[in-house]
Amino acid sequence: MGQAGTAEAAVRYLRSAPGAARRATGLRCVRQDERAPVDRTEFRRVLGHFASGVTVITAPPAGQDPGPAGFACQSFTSLSLDPPLIAFMVGRTSATWPRIARAGVFCVNVLAADQGPLCRAFAASGTDKFLGVAHTPAPRSGSPLLAGVLAWIDCTVHAVHTGGDHLIVVGRVDALGAEGETAEPLLFHRGQFLS
Repeated sequence: MGQAGTAEAAVRYLRSAPGAARRATGLRCVRQDERAPVDRTEFRRVLGHFASGVTVITAPPAGQDPGPAGFACQSFTSLSLDPPLIAFMVGRTSATWPRIARAGVFCVNVLAADQGPLCRAFAASGTDKFLGVAHTPAPRSGSPLLAGVLAWIDCTVHAVHTGGDHLIVVGRVDALGAEGETAEPLLFHRGQFLS
């Protein structure tokens, strides 16, 4: 059916549903070339008021890749309980995403409050992000499981969808664990880490 066909099917369903969704007379699919009348700087500033946890997404080397891949990611969420699915968003211009896609698997590392420097290292471009970083292979994917994280989720890439200038990556959870039951999470709010 493709992404456009799926979106159109969802709109048809919502139009036929009883109640408020049915009364949504202007309901339609958003075209690729449409832009919302919102200033990008203001969008970022306002959404910065939403505090989020911070993760590092990692993947093992694949193909000709020289080593593992990883990037800092705050746009992570749980998605489904049955089947167990999670999602993260990554910029379409990311140099790390193609390496994760080639691997087809990844590990979400949920950072602890004292791991701000680790997050900054994985947010940098053009560096060896794993230099001096202790990690072990995640049990199912072999992706780097970083030392000292609060929790980890070992996944297989389940689906990838477009979302504006980002991709929405859905992962099927194959294994998971929580290491830091009493530690606090690393939070990001209004452009800085909360301690």
